[in-house]
Amino acid sequence: MNIDGLHETVSALDFDGVVLVRRDGADLFAGAFGLASRRWEVPNTMDTRFDTASITKLFTSVAVLQQVEAGTLDLDASIHDRVDLTGTTISRDVTLRHLLTHTSGIADDADEEAGEDYADLWIDKPSYSVIETKDFLPQFAHKPARTTPGADCRYCNVGYVLAGLALEAATGQTYRDAVRERVFARAEMADSDFFDRRDAAPRVAEGGDVDDDGRWVQNLFSYPPIGSPDGGAHATASDLLRFFDALRGGELLGREWTERFFTPQVRHDEDTEYGFGLEFSDGGYYKDGINAGASGLLIHYRSGVDAVVLSNSEAGAWDVVRELNARAAT
Repeated sequence: MNIDGLHETVSALDFDGVVLVRRDGADLFAGAFGLASRRWEVPNTMDTRFDTASITKLFTSVAVLQQVEAGTLDLDASIHDRVDLTGTTISRDVTLRHLLTHTSGIADDADEEAGEDYADLWIDKPSYSVIETKDFLPQFAHKPARTTPGADCRYCNVGYVLAGLALEAATGQTYRDAVRERVFARAEMADSDFFDRRDAAPRVAEGGDVDDDGRWVQNLFSYPPIGSPDGGAHATASDLLRFFDALRGGELLGREWTERFFTPQVRHDEDTEYGFGLEFSDGGYYKDGINAGASGLLIHYRSGVDAVVLSNSEAGAWDVVRELNARAAT
């Protein structure tokens, strides 16, 4: 990838966030731009920890597959065998494999493809009332199924909530403690954690977006204040690349499950296949994330280059991502 002039190009995009491009352990480009806190005018640095949004699903998947590997979870058993879903609309035919590959057919808490708005979830229910993994269940577990398990492939956030509940049952730990111990610690991701956005924590970017009136609005009440199995873990760009290295190096999963993790499992559309959290296209494998006040991409390009873009705004990452993709394609 040609990174000539990349700093000037990104600077011209009015970008708040960080960009890290690496090949074979050597940084090709590292740049921090804009502010981590508009309130206090604190600049972003390469050590700033960002909300990774749905990139978090990779951590969930790895922690679940560790339990599959250990024999405490069965990828093809009913999710009901591990999670008490009595009285819900979740079919007994739904398995962890369905949940991790977005083929479960269950209804999402907010089906944005069907026109539902995630912000509407918090009109009558305060976001800060959803803290533990089980707190998410009332938002989706009684909605009619969208289709039968395995009938199609459609991105579903709450599938990972159910996978997180299975992880808690298998380990006897909270979801966050399981990921801290079994993913972050083992991968030596020392700057990664689940920070409560209501608390002050060092080097954590404040997320927010500019509204229609031109005001910057912090994302404190836009979704639950602390990360969950489907999104919201915090990490530095370097830690995300460390995660890739640890996975590929067999530090998190054994040889068989490492190979499976990096293998497409289902066809999503003509351009994209899904794995156990990862997405695959002609350009490489990746996971992106987007939420109010957060956006980012972790990607491995076919050329052997790894890259991370993280921003503390919902739209912030995508112009930079398009620039990197264009450079990777030439």
